[in-house]
Amino acid sequence: MESERVARVHTPALQTKLPEVGTTIFTVMSALAAEHGAVNLGQGFPDFDCDPALVQGVNAAMLEGLNQYPPMAGVAPLRTAVAAKLQDFYGRRYDTATEITITAGATQAIITAVLAVVRPGDEVIVLEPCYDSYVPNIALAGGTVVRVPLTPHSFRPDFDRIAAAITPRTRAILVNTPHNPSGTCWSAQDMGRLEELLAPTEVLVISDEVYEHMVFDGREHQSIARFPGLAARGFIVSSFGKTFHVTGWKVGYVAAPAALTAEFRKVHQFNVFTVNTPVQHGIARYMADPAPARELPAFYQRKRDLFREGLARTRLDLLPCEGTYFQCADISRVSDLSEPAFCEWLVREIGVAAIPMSAFYGGGFEQRVVRFCFAKKDETLRAALGRLARL
Repeated sequence: MESERVARVHTPALQTKLPEVGTTIFTVMSALAAEHGAVNLGQGFPDFDCDPALVQGVNAAMLEGLNQYPPMAGVAPLRTAVAAKLQDFYGRRYDTATEITITAGATQAIITAVLAVVRPGDEVIVLEPCYDSYVPNIALAGGTVVRVPLTPHSFRPDFDRIAAAITPRTRAILVNTPHNPSGTCWSAQDMGRLEELLAPTEVLVISDEVYEHMVFDGREHQSIARFPGLAARGFIVSSFGKTFHVTGWKVGYVAAPAALTAEFRKVHQFNVFTVNTPVQHGIARYMADPAPARELPAFYQRKRDLFREGLARTRLDLLPCEGTYFQCADISRVSDLSEPAFCEWLVREIGVAAIPMSAFYGGGFEQRVVRFCFAKKDETLRAALGRLARL
């Protein structure tokens, strides 16, 4: 009897919903970097602390007893602060009650938007290379991914190819500017072209703007909020974690017209319900001073320039970095290895971790480019540059 009982104990087999998803390149490279004592410029997160005033604001909220469930859409002071920022930076007013939702980071915001609007059989245009959550999100919603490549090496949108990809089944397009992984930024002309292209359609826009405050050389971030035809059909996704150097807090927001927000919140309510209360209050208080967001471009531009100056003394060929905290480089003059093989060699032999650009393409498209993250302390960047000087 005992043997029969044991024989009946088993884990039922599953048919995976994401058969193409395995261990991410970021996990692989971070583990390899740790194994070899390499300077990790692969995964995109700062190695420095946030402003102590931000932590103090969160601590104060906890001590004041703000520790129970907040409203599903987010606490009113933070939604009000987000609305004020969007109007101040981009000139568009979003209603705090019906058009702004606080999320558990930008990744949760993106999958929630996708699940809210994509149904089985719908097509969603993804511009490659792209952040690795986009495609699995569409698959989980039962949608069909339509991959449209950005122009190789320059990573500019090809509107002829985007136009050709739009069909009666197209439900949405995912746009990301400033762009991870390339560091390029869409121009006002680019946004105007997209606005014109989508005007006669029912296509929605999910706009990933998490690096909105990291734009360099006097550029302005071109949020879809600036363009009425895009704002009316768009979800804006952003991240307090990216802006305020607290990626581990996993707090972001979505701004969208009331009709879109209503559908978004139906999904949000049942996948996370809401976001932790004291952090929301702490961020709201911190945002009363707009200076940190306004000073961020200069802060990261200085790091970009420090890093680029050092890389310029190597045989790596630097691609433009218009925004984000990522610097891409062409490896053609350094090695004949494939991008993934070069990144492994770089960790083992040089002691610096980077990410192959091919990891951001569904088909692993190779163009001899790797990505470094410069959201690091100056001493971290100098240590990495000291090792990269061998190239």
